[in-house]
Amino acid sequence: MSADNDLVLVTGTSGGLGRAITRRLIGAGYDVVGVARRDVSADDLGVSSGAYHHRCFDLADTDGIGELVGDIAKAIGKPYALVNNAALGADGMLPTMHNRDIEQMIAVNVTAPIVLSKYVSRHMLASRRGRIVNVSSIVARTGYRGLAAYGASKAALEGLTRSLARDIGPRNVTVNAVAPGFLPTDMTATLGDDNLERIRKRSALGRFAELDHVAAAVEYLLSEAAASVTGTTITVDAGSTA
Repeated sequence: MSADNDLVLVTGTSGGLGRAITRRLIGAGYDVVGVARRDVSADDLGVSSGAYHHRCFDLADTDGIGELVGDIAKAIGKPYALVNNAALGADGMLPTMHNRDIEQMIAVNVTAPIVLSKYVSRHMLASRRGRIVNVSSIVARTGYRGLAAYGASKAALEGLTRSLARDIGPRNVTVNAVAPGFLPTDMTATLGDDNLERIRKRSALGRFAELDHVAAAVEYLLSEAAASVTGTTITVDAGSTA
């Protein structure tokens, strides 16, 4: 299996991790179609314009996902792989969160990846090859103060990973998750310097994981080397959960 010209749909390419994943995959020979609310160009990413395509779309609009996937398949190509990376994070205690914020988070973090997987996997099943990678978080298993709803959404993704792997595995489609630790992104910046310093000191390596290391795990799961890996979660957290 060659990466040359294989198309990967990556959500959330306007964020730090989405950008790192996109650059890594294009460097490995994949073409990428990015989906984000904001426009992202190949120049923004520092990649070849021929290898990156973009669709502006709000994943909270879950009813429009089927049309989005259909448009991508017709205009660009049928995806070999899907990376469900886009996510909303809200740092706040659950008792004081507005229902509207909870519902939007669940729509983007849980419903959208499920519906995207539904439509994209149809093309994979027809071609009898494909990869789905869900970006989870160590918070799904460790918990963290102020991230109850976010942690629940990521735990749901890991549940999706295990069961969907069994559903579509017989057609040579793998489904896995990558669980990053705390990364230097806009989302974690809201936790504050003191909290971030405590998290850093607690890790086995005494530092945070790096964006490119998480992207490398995604690249591995898309590769032929990972053909027998499915239904599992790879943790990339510099030893925070060791």
